[in-house]
Amino acid sequence: MNCAAGTVRVNRLEGERGICRASIPEVAYTSLTPMLKSYSLTLRGCSFKCMYCNAYCISQYPDSGWMYRGYVQPESMVQEALKSFKTSFARSRDITKLNFTGGELSIHILYLEAVTSRMKEEIPELKIGMATNGFSTLKTMKRLVKISSSINFEIKAFDDEIHHAITGATVGPVLKNVEWLMRKHPEKIRVLRTVVIPSINDSQVLKIAQFIQDINPDVQYRLVGFRPHFMFYYHRGTSKEFMQELVKSCKKLGMKKIDYSGYYPSENGFKKHDNKKGIKRAYSYLNAAGCY
Repeated sequence: MNCAAGTVRVNRLEGERGICRASIPEVAYTSLTPMLKSYSLTLRGCSFKCMYCNAYCISQYPDSGWMYRGYVQPESMVQEALKSFKTSFARSRDITKLNFTGGELSIHILYLEAVTSRMKEEIPELKIGMATNGFSTLKTMKRLVKISSSINFEIKAFDDEIHHAITGATVGPVLKNVEWLMRKHPEKIRVLRTVVIPSINDSQVLKIAQFIQDINPDVQYRLVGFRPHFMFYYHRGTSKEFMQELVKSCKKLGMKKIDYSGYYPSENGFKKHDNKKGIKRAYSYLNAAGCY
């Protein structure tokens, strides 16, 4: 099978591996999630190498060395989900949605299509949520949108240098896909989001906000407070004051649909940083880990 889901073309059946290192789609775990009122299915593997990933054991599999569930036949997955929806736990909490997370979902588009089509046969009114980093071909993004009711789309940076430093990938496909999504299918966007990392990518927030504002000001943009994790374990978290000031700055651009979620107990005040310092700090962590 020639994989054309991502921007790197490989033949997965012949053992070739792209950045995601994926072969067959593998399930990390499934769960009933009352907060989201959904049955959530988490898939392994990702097209990014984010230095701050809070799910790196899943996204960086098999390099992480963790053991998870593995491949599950689409029909078996469907029957399991249907059974879970019928449990007293799910019914008492009004769990009626199917939610896919990762890792990155777009690298498993064939599996997603197989599962969702069968689920729709059983429950035509089923709402299906997806989360993506947007790093795929436009063709794959269109397929993802077609099977989704709502999409959480994360934009990690606006400038290519910073995006490459913290993810290992270029930002071009991400911006192209999110622009297409905002123009063609804004009704499918649940939220656009950015994890704000102090002195690393905070200089990107206003650029992303202006980008969104210029294309579709009716789209919700959410800033997510960074909590130390993975290669940024000893990097400072994002304070409440820092998040509030960024939201205020976004509103000064005319943005109305802007909010933030989460912060880290910290004394660090709000201070703007430039691109060069953010790139330098990111690569200092990579150098310390022996990556460069």
